Amino acid sequence: MRTTRVGAAAGRGGRVLVAGLALLVAATACTSSPAPAPQQSDAPAPTARAGVLRLLAGSELQDMAPVLEEAQKATGVTVQFAWTGSLDGADAVASGRADGKYDAVWFPSNHYLRLDDAGKSKLLSETPVMVSPVAVGVRSSALNELGWGDGSKVSWGQLADAASTGRLAYGMADPSRSNSGFSALVAVAAAFSGADSALTEADVRKATPSLKQFFTGQKLTSGSSGWLAQAYARAEQGRVGALVNYESVLLSMNKTLAADQQLTVIRPTDGVVSANYPLTLLSSSAERERDSFRRLTDYLLKDDVQKRVSELTLRHPVSAGVAAAPSLPADRRHELPFPGSKAVADGLLASYQDELRRPSRTVYVLDTSGSMAGARLAALKSALGRLTGAEDTRGVRRFRNREEVTLLSFASKVKSTKTHTVPAAGAQQELASINADVQALSADGGTAVYSSLQEAYRFLDRQQAAAQDDRFTSIVVMTDGESNEGASDKDFRNFYNGLSAAQKAVPVFPILFGDAAKNQLQGIADLTGGKLFDGTASLDGAFEEIRGYQ
Repeated sequence: MRTTRVGAAAGRGGRVLVAGLALLVAATACTSSPAPAPQQSDAPAPTARAGVLRLLAGSELQDMAPVLEEAQKATGVTVQFAWTGSLDGADAVASGRADGKYDAVWFPSNHYLRLDDAGKSKLLSETPVMVSPVAVGVRSSALNELGWGDGSKVSWGQLADAASTGRLAYGMADPSRSNSGFSALVAVAAAFSGADSALTEADVRKATPSLKQFFTGQKLTSGSSGWLAQAYARAEQGRVGALVNYESVLLSMNKTLAADQQLTVIRPTDGVVSANYPLTLLSSSAERERDSFRRLTDYLLKDDVQKRVSELTLRHPVSAGVAAAPSLPADRRHELPFPGSKAVADGLLASYQDELRRPSRTVYVLDTSGSMAGARLAALKSALGRLTGAEDTRGVRRFRNREEVTLLSFASKVKSTKTHTVPAAGAQQELASINADVQALSADGGTAVYSSLQEAYRFLDRQQAAAQDDRFTSIVVMTDGESNEGASDKDFRNFYNGLSAAQKAVPVFPILFGDAAKNQLQGIADLTGGKLFDGTASLDGAFEEIRGYQ
């Protein structure tokens, strides 16, 4: 808008104005301080800067911060990160949204990205930096009960048998967003099908009965490895006995877990899918940034630095002759094959969401108070409406087949409650019905967040008592204001503390929007084991991100 005003003024006698601006710029240049040196903790700038590499990366790499600080001193290259899920990042690269905004990407793996011709064309060069297989961490105290000795001889088939008979409950990140979840899904599909080359649709069909057995044991899902680890530590004793994640993450967790929660890392004997963390230069980068990339990768592959990386992150070095950290196993497992095309990979992901995993049950607690009238209510309708769309090849957004969705609208009190169950096949009619209910929402009244959440918990309790089924269950609350009617924060805490253990296992995921009271919403997330999502910049993005946790 500023550019438009200057242009209009210039048209009316712009020479004077432009000259004035030039003097102002010159004066500012003479009196202002030098620009501060770039910091590793800074968010990537919109434009490239000398000596800075702007990276789009997986959040797992936050543990590399000490090494990158040392790299900055040695090479003069400052690395600045924007974090994303690996598969979401692959979408950003393939669509061109990363062009010019980032100089390089650093995901745990480029497998999925390279299946897309458009994505592959965006990659100029890649340098694997370290390796970690996706493994299964089983609570050490449970190994004897499972008859698995020290865990070194366990196969994916044994894990599936234990899951299907209720002897093994585990957590795993959503494979449509996280590389660890996707790698685990590919590994079990390859192991169960017996494929010895690139996975095909026929291999996936062959593996489907065993995959269903394996995923009956998945009791926790998450859009991020970090929240998954927190949920494991928080879960009631005996409810979740294992986690699927990178070997490095599982070993690192043992540094902080209580003695009775320690994990034994199982690398299945029939094979694994590993991440090799390729630091990857984008073809859209400039020559100056390419030179920074070369200096940084040369540094990271030095023997002493590889040793330091392994000891710090518990990942395996890629440089031959460099010893891994002492706590890492010396032997390597067979690498299982990956899907041969993006269609097979996306088909496997869609099958996971619509058929293989346990279905979910969610109550959406939606603020339709008077302050939501106008643009805010329109944004809510747009964001929820996107979840009923058909264009979603790998199941990132859309309400899934078999999913149960309740819309609970509230203001001074609960206005309405409507439940939809998306059928296992032919979902479009029910999705359209959900969207029709969303578009019919109207705004008026005060804001009773806590009372409405209490009603959501009571509603879920009645639903589950009637259905007697086994689902991922959660509550999403979206509000643009402060709770100013009904129950107080103290009332809600007393209510929550009186719930059964099963009810307390239902997390609340609040969405911050408009003028919402962040402290209230953060308190709700902390109390219930949920996570706060910021919808102030993009309500669409917040609703979409939560899908990984449902």
